[in-house]
Amino acid sequence: MIPPTVEASLGSSHTRSYFSPVPTALLEQNVSPVIMGIDEAGRGPVMGPMVYAVAYSTQKYQDENIIPNYEFDDSKKLTDPIRRMLFAKMYENNEELTQVGYATTCITPLDISRGMSKFPPTRNYNLNEQAHDVTMALIEGVIKQNVKLDHVYVDTVGPPASYQKKLEQRFPGIKFTVAKKADSLYCMVSVASVVAKVTRDILVESLKRNSDEVLGSGYPSDPKTVAWLKRNQTTLMGWPANMVRFSWQTCQTLLDDPARDSILIKWEEQYMDSRKNAAQKTKQLQLQMVTKPPRRKRLITLDNWYQ
Repeated sequence: MIPPTVEASLGSSHTRSYFSPVPTALLEQNVSPVIMGIDEAGRGPVMGPMVYAVAYSTQKYQDENIIPNYEFDDSKKLTDPIRRMLFAKMYENNEELTQVGYATTCITPLDISRGMSKFPPTRNYNLNEQAHDVTMALIEGVIKQNVKLDHVYVDTVGPPASYQKKLEQRFPGIKFTVAKKADSLYCMVSVASVVAKVTRDILVESLKRNSDEVLGSGYPSDPKTVAWLKRNQTTLMGWPANMVRFSWQTCQTLLDDPARDSILIKWEEQYMDSRKNAAQKTKQLQLQMVTKPPRRKRLITLDNWYQ
């Protein structure tokens, strides 16, 4: 059974989100405080999507049910079968983990690259900003489902203090804890970590099924991944935009390498940028000539040689 988080994004070139139905127990009038955990998977790879996930339940359900009965932890510490088994208990129609809600946003390679390559460079939508906006949109989406969040735990992106302040200003009625390694410290972040990791892994597997070659892990440090990029690089289009993040330095290096016979394209934005830089340099030179009068030539004699 394909997880609904995967089904919502499978085959899409653009970012898609999925929100699970809210557990009925969380909509009751006298429900105990609702807590949420947020984590991501796939921030560093040059291939495949980056997936953000939230998971939420009551504090009581976490303490009395999830913590003693299940093995949630930082998803990197769990085996793939364990991760998939735990997530399946959340979305399959059974009696386990039915009081846990979740949601995901899968940011595709195309949208990541488009954001990071905007012109002029001052408009670049960097990865931290994309992550922050997706996180806040997921929180907002859950709130719109009439879930009253009390406390949200977040695995940090960038400095924890400034990120926490940003979230508190956006959602003043909610308490936030933003920390490094939150997926190992807070149970609901661990749950979100598993949801994000399983969703991304299955989406990456779908890319591998569409390729006859070994893709490797997708990380720039993986020789198998770099070898795949080199073998499959085309002279004009590079690689499929639904698979590869063109904004990564690994790709830029390969595209700019003259030995790879890539067709060099001078984009209009680059032409405009180069003309702007040339005009600025000319203006600076003219200004220097006005503010600094030319030095008078001086006849060198034995009297002034050592002055």
